[in-house]
Amino acid sequence: MRIENELKLGFKDVMIRPKRSTLKSRSQVSLVRDYKFMHSPQKWSGVPIIAANMDTVGTFEMAQALSQEQLITAMHKHYSLEEWVSFMQTIKEEQYPYIAVSTGTGEQDADKLQQILQLFPSLSFICIDVANGYSEHFTDFLKRTRDLYPDKTIMAGNVVTGEMVEELLLSGADIVKVGIGPGSVCTTRVKTGVGYPQLSAIIECADAAHGLGGHIISDGGCKIPGDVAKAFGGGADFVMLGGMLAGHTESGGEIVEIDGEKFKQFYGMSSETAMKKHSGGVAEYRASEGKTVQIPYRGDVAHTLQDILGGIRSTCTYVGAARLKELTKRTTFIRVQEQHNEVFS
Repeated sequence: MRIENELKLGFKDVMIRPKRSTLKSRSQVSLVRDYKFMHSPQKWSGVPIIAANMDTVGTFEMAQALSQEQLITAMHKHYSLEEWVSFMQTIKEEQYPYIAVSTGTGEQDADKLQQILQLFPSLSFICIDVANGYSEHFTDFLKRTRDLYPDKTIMAGNVVTGEMVEELLLSGADIVKVGIGPGSVCTTRVKTGVGYPQLSAIIECADAAHGLGGHIISDGGCKIPGDVAKAFGGGADFVMLGGMLAGHTESGGEIVEIDGEKFKQFYGMSSETAMKKHSGGVAEYRASEGKTVQIPYRGDVAHTLQDILGGIRSTCTYVGAARLKELTKRTTFIRVQEQHNEVFS
């Protein structure tokens, strides 16, 4: 047993200090980034925000909406091959760079991934997603996937420490997903005691990744547009959103009416709800590590998207960053007193 005494921070523990700016308007800010990757020969250009691969968020309908604005959607892994075929017939080739095929690490997952990519070889992103990215099995699966698909851009995770980011990058990942337990419907920290404050995880993991020429995704913990800006300010190359994109027309789940108000269901993919839906129930050797909530129905995601992107542009104007790429270089975080944290929670 050992204790690390160094302070670790979450989004609510800091604010971004404003700096002198020459920008006259938010319209002068560009949120588009251009990336080259560590292993993949592909190049990518777009707004580096990703809809999470949850079946209430990472839907085909969400991909249709987000790809119009050059944002990525990581599709949930439970779509059938037939559903993929139907979806791909509805989109244009210029939307392909904004679609990620998600997979677990089982044999059936690998088989389905192979079938999808054989049918649609122009898809460029693979998202290998597990709750615990520290397992040897996960790393071995990542290595095999890199060998099978040398031309694809691979996202893999989740982890929260620099040394594991380095291992995943050296094992074939181009982008490492960072975050254990910060999500609004994730109960891993409650059930297991395991986790890491998200902002500190981003800062440390970004430093490790960038030293090798890799990239990271901040996955989880963003509740408001300011949190997304803080994630980018801390060094995240991409930010993955779940709860902020749930509850919309394009999100998964049926609209239900409760006392005259409309809601949509939102749940973690390790929740009892998700495991009953996709696996027949919670296995006897494990516990649910997610919860199920009702999200007020928010209408079309375009309105929320405008709010998120507008908030980030505004952050950039406050610190004088004309491009999103400049935000982390222009960011100075100031710690806030604990009694003020409820304002930002």
